[in-house]
Amino acid sequence: MLVIGRALMSNPRLLMMDKPSLGLAPFVVFTVFGSIRRLIDEGITVLLVEQNVRKSLELAHRGYVLENGRIVLSGDSATLLADQQVKKAYLGV
Repeated sequence: MLVIGRALMSNPRLLMMDKPSLGLAPFVVFTVFGSIRRLIDEGITVLLVEQNVRKSLELAHRGYVLENGRIVLSGDSATLLADQQVKKAYLGV
């Protein structure tokens, strides 16, 4: 949370975040993703690298699925959330 606050002090147009939920308690993850949602709603572009696929795609306009450093799928978030390969591999469905 401190790192996010420090980054916002410079009033960025683009904020890059690498796994902001890593190692956090579920309630804190909920709070962090709520904060990211507010940033997006305020017009800040967020480039998010995150292991929580469902939460990330719920926020994103567009997503990219990487495997071994290569893009294997890309598309708008609704399409990726509905994709059977994504559901099976990353959402446990």
